[in-house]
Amino acid sequence: MTFEIDAAYIGLLGGALTNLSLLPQIIKAVRTKSVKDVSIAMFWVLFAGIFCWLIYGLLLDDLVIIVMNLCSLGLVGAMIYLYYRYL
Repeated sequence: MTFEIDAAYIGLLGGALTNLSLLPQIIKAVRTKSVKDVSIAMFWVLFAGIFCWLIYGLLLDDLVIIVMNLCSLGLVGAMIYLYYRYL
């Protein structure tokens, strides 16, 4: 038996899991209104890395890379906003 897996599905799954990984930190920050244990430097570096991936996706015209990284930028951007709001 052989399985053919479309690369786009793997990309969507990876992007979805990556984005979901950011939600617990965002939810905790909103609930507790505290960011004292958050490394803002890590989130800024992550933001820069995701931005590079977005540019890469645009250059390749790869919709999966573009959409997933736009979502990631939004979530990381939200965490950066919460950091400065609750600081």
